[in-house]
Amino acid sequence: MASRTVVVLSARTPNAVPAAALPALRAAAVVVADASVSDEVAAAAGASRGEDVPDGGVLLTTHDAHPMLAVADTVIRAPEVPGAALLDAVAVMDRLRSPGGCPWDAEQTHASLLQYLVEECYELYEAIEDGDRDAMREELGDVLLQVLFHARIAAEPGLTGEAAPFDIDDVAADLVAKLVGRHPHVFAGTETIDTAQGQEHRWEELKRAEKRRESSVDGVPLGQPAVALAAKLTSRTARAGLPAELLPAGPGVGEQLFAAAAAAKLAGIDPEAELRGAARRFADDVRAAERGAAAAGADPHSLDTAAWERHWPRRPGRSSRGTDGDPTTA
Repeated sequence: MASRTVVVLSARTPNAVPAAALPALRAAAVVVADASVSDEVAAAAGASRGEDVPDGGVLLTTHDAHPMLAVADTVIRAPEVPGAALLDAVAVMDRLRSPGGCPWDAEQTHASLLQYLVEECYELYEAIEDGDRDAMREELGDVLLQVLFHARIAAEPGLTGEAAPFDIDDVAADLVAKLVGRHPHVFAGTETIDTAQGQEHRWEELKRAEKRRESSVDGVPLGQPAVALAAKLTSRTARAGLPAELLPAGPGVGEQLFAAAAAAKLAGIDPEAELRGAARRFADDVRAAERGAAAAGADPHSLDTAAWERHWPRRPGRSSRGTDGDPTTA
């Protein structure tokens, strides 16, 4: 019994014919390729040009909604590998940055984009804190855009000065090499690591050898938020065996803040996350008090001490002044 087969090629890789389609192509009475199929593929398949396929024939197309799909007896689709949509993102970024693209995108430099890199990372951080998966998905895309944007700029020789240009493929290749090199127990089978703690220790050894670090604090990004920086320095030096009594301490505000962050980190608590949580709860309380005052007929922008205390939210286990206890124990 004759049948009609439609082979849908990937629009991203239109010259790749899926292996599953080869038996149908060999057995077909006739092969037809529509206008979306390249001359190279059409010629290799011995196809004529057209839009319809007769009984016993095979139609090649890259259109995922081709009308023949509704009447075909068999549909074979080229598989898309995980991450295939990243090719679309790279192509869009290239189009925006190329002549005839977006004037704003074309004017940006590594330096001009720094503010957006920081902002997008914090927006993603907030989405994760809030448990908002829709926002997380969107913000992950915005962070990815920053990677694509910087890589596209780095690929332009005129903007790199004497430095050798590199592109998104170089970035990805370096990442692959790093991940494989830092997981020999996974990819080489030369080691056995059974715990996350053991993995972290091995990572530090591999990074020291890889980057030829002379100090336990080499490689710590000093531009990160101060609380996170103090925590990172504490964890790095703790792994190096630094006695806790040698951590910064003293009467100064900076030393006291560092000591609080260090104590939290050594106790297994992320002080940056704790402080952010406290700050966000405080912001929520301020808004709640202002809404309560407005509901009571007061001007929320002109509250005195008594009004603030009267409308301030009361949380269990907290004093009427809104403190959460000793901040050094957070």
